[in-house]
Amino acid sequence: MRNIMIFAAVMAGLGTVMAQMADRITPALAHTASHNADAPVEMAVASGRSLNIPRDARGHFETEGRINGQRIDFMVDTGASVIALNETSAARFGLRPSLGDYKATVTTANGTIKAARTRIAMIDVGGLVVRDVDAMVLPDEALSENLLGLSFLSRLKRFEYAGGTMVLEQ
Repeated sequence: MRNIMIFAAVMAGLGTVMAQMADRITPALAHTASHNADAPVEMAVASGRSLNIPRDARGHFETEGRINGQRIDFMVDTGASVIALNETSAARFGLRPSLGDYKATVTTANGTIKAARTRIAMIDVGGLVVRDVDAMVLPDEALSENLLGLSFLSRLKRFEYAGGTMVLEQ
């Protein structure tokens, strides 16, 4: 699991670099984006069974979801193998692993830590619903943002980066 978390961190970094390169390749888009730097942050836009998530100022794709009907913020992370929740967020949904449940070893930007495996009955992100999804709970100090990983994304019809936007389709 340690290697997976290292891989996830590297992939997140590469995603940011690739997003910046894409803007350089399409000068008109990059020029427009640079002039709108002070504009309000755009929200994810759902259309039918797809969701378009604009890149934020940091180059990340942030979106809101719902677990068992309760709101949660996620950063889309195509390099994370599973959904990763910090303890505070997980507790809001009734996921409170005991100390003995922290058996999986994972590596984050903050080092190697133990995480607890879990399953989430239902996740809704912009109307895209996936049931019975693998996830991990990590200590708050190891994970500042909840990650929407491949255990959710791989169950969609497609997910891709296009024109400065992350597109999720079910």
